[in-house]
Amino acid sequence: QVQLVESGGGLVQPGGSLRLSCATSGFTWDNYVIGWFRQAPGKEREVVSCISSSDGSTYYADSVKGRFTISRDNAKNTVYLQMKSLKPEDTAVYYCAADPFFGTTVQAMCIVGAKLFGSWGQGTQVTVSS
Repeated sequence: QVQLVESGGGLVQPGGSLRLSCATSGFTWDNYVIGWFRQAPGKEREVVSCISSSDGSTYYADSVKGRFTISRDNAKNTVYLQMKSLKPEDTAVYYCAADPFFGTTVQAMCIVGAKLFGSWGQGTQVTVSS
């Protein structure tokens, strides 16, 4: 079955950096959208960024654009999220999720992905605090 395992979370000071990893298994990478989502205490889960496994096209939420970079390693079936210039408001549990691409755009899937994506990891905590 589909499995996604996140790692790389932790405590970092404002302005610092972290790199999250999402190791996947149980599906072929022919045509999937894989994304990062986050949920802060008392808030709904929200999209951070997504990437296509086939052509590498990406989408970023406005709140992270220019600070976060999503990338993939098809040989390792792993997706990364490089986070820089972290802010306290980035504090959340970060989840990796995946769903087969179904003929729309990466952006369209990503925006509704918090409710749409069918496979989820267990999450990794990111805390930005001094």
